[in-house]
Amino acid sequence: QVQLVESGGGLVQPGGSLTLSCVANGAAVWATDMVWYRQGPGKQRELVARIWRDGTTNTADSVKGRFTIARDNAKNTVYLQMTALTRDDTAVYYCNRLQRGVFLNLWGQGTQVTVSS
Repeated sequence: QVQLVESGGGLVQPGGSLTLSCVANGAAVWATDMVWYRQGPGKQRELVARIWRDGTTNTADSVKGRFTIARDNAKNTVYLQMTALTRDDTAVYYCNRLQRGVFLNLWGQGTQVTVSS
């Protein structure tokens, strides 16, 4: 059974940076598209970033230029590098595997990011 483990969240001041990690146990992160989603307080879960199997990446307009998704095949880990954080980025962040429009994993517990002074 494939398990995705998110980590790296925490409390950060506005304008700060964090890097989230998603380790895949039991599957190769390069074998499928990988995505980061987030769900803020009272909001629906939304797509933040995606990295395709071929390495192509894309980020949501709300985080473009501030967030970067990256993959380390040797560590079997996908990262979400976040900079210039704002209070609107406060959310639980989740990763998942995506194949042909279908999420391959159940959503885990995610990692909490809180942006506050």
